[in-house]
Amino acid sequence: MLGGGGFRVPLVYGALLGDRAEGRVSDVVLHDTDAARLTAMTRVLAEQAAAVPDAPAVTATTDLDEALRGADFVFSAIRVGGLQGRADDERVALAEGVLGQETVGAGGIAYGLRTVPVAVDIARRVARLAPDAWVINFTNPAGLVTEAMSRHLGDRVIGICDSPVGLGRRVARVLGADPDRVFVDYAGLNHLGWLRGLRVAGRDELPRLLADPELLGSFEEGRLFGPEWLRSLGAIPNEYLHYYYFNRETVRAYQEADRTRGAFLRDQQARFYDEMRRPGTPALAAWDRTRAEREATYMAENRETAGAGEREAEDLSGGYEKVALALMRAVARDERATLILNVRNRGTLCALDRDAVVEVPCLVDANGAHPMAVGPLPGHATGLVCAVKAVERDVLTAAETGSRAAAVRAFALHPLVDSVDVARRLVDGYRAVHPGLAYLR
Repeated sequence: MLGGGGFRVPLVYGALLGDRAEGRVSDVVLHDTDAARLTAMTRVLAEQAAAVPDAPAVTATTDLDEALRGADFVFSAIRVGGLQGRADDERVALAEGVLGQETVGAGGIAYGLRTVPVAVDIARRVARLAPDAWVINFTNPAGLVTEAMSRHLGDRVIGICDSPVGLGRRVARVLGADPDRVFVDYAGLNHLGWLRGLRVAGRDELPRLLADPELLGSFEEGRLFGPEWLRSLGAIPNEYLHYYYFNRETVRAYQEADRTRGAFLRDQQARFYDEMRRPGTPALAAWDRTRAEREATYMAENRETAGAGEREAEDLSGGYEKVALALMRAVARDERATLILNVRNRGTLCALDRDAVVEVPCLVDANGAHPMAVGPLPGHATGLVCAVKAVERDVLTAAETGSRAAAVRAFALHPLVDSVDVARRLVDGYRAVHPGLAYLR
């Protein structure tokens, strides 16, 4: 687990603890560049495993090659620049009047520019030290980073995200269906996708939801986007599309907030890790308390802007760790599963080339994840997906060549950046606060 000192590691380990089937994971190696954070997470995991017989053994190391050597699965959840980097991304963007969110708009581009070179180095090391390993990428921006790694690992890197899973489960619940027995017709890019259908026993139940304003307004996306807009789209967008459809309102809310999301998490997690330096701190209880606060405040500015209220209790328990476990079980034990994943397109979305990483339903088996055929996106969605994919490709070009011009082009062509001059100032602003972007010339 790369980023093994990161705050979400206990979610994944908890999922592994619950897997009692034959062939389950037996050994977990945590890797991080911060030894103190590794120590903190090792303590949390030890308390998690205390009452579980035959729990996966946990070791920790700051040596990346040691962590990778001989691995069957590599779970990558790194944060280049830490949460201070995220806070800086937000601050620089908001000063220019544009969005600084870590995966969307200017903030996502900045995060990608400093993360891609590190992710590519990891991919090359995996290819050399663990050539048979499967890489499960949760490092944001997940689609962009997965595509960068796929250029060195091919289909053995798969990106995961809990947003489509959470959306599908919410829609299923509001329709009275079992979330585990439905097929979610979903397509797009990471944090830029749409649920176009929800099939129960072969019947699409989404039209029933769209025809009922009261039902449509009874769950998070209905409150976030409004029933009228959802009926107009004829689909349920991923929650991150709120940044696109209500960009002006969201930017204003972020500018008026006491702290940005990144600054909040930076301060919150600093308190947690400081607390963990005290030997007598109950590690698991401290982590769980901090996690509950983190989840409850997720996308708070967006919900406030839309008048969407508090998050539902069912949405406070995470989700990507369940996707990761299902993916590992499908590959390791050939337990076939249908999951929404970030994989190479292979002709699934006809507007994009075969190597473009997309987020679509996949059939997963011992040979990996195979994207399933989906219908074409409507024109408005195709235009947005193609524009953002072009931006991602410019980020990859900039990271590979060090071209400042490519970086400026990535910012300038993003739908949420409205000026070439702003794009130039963003590149200069980010280079000034991130030493890791000195390569842009």
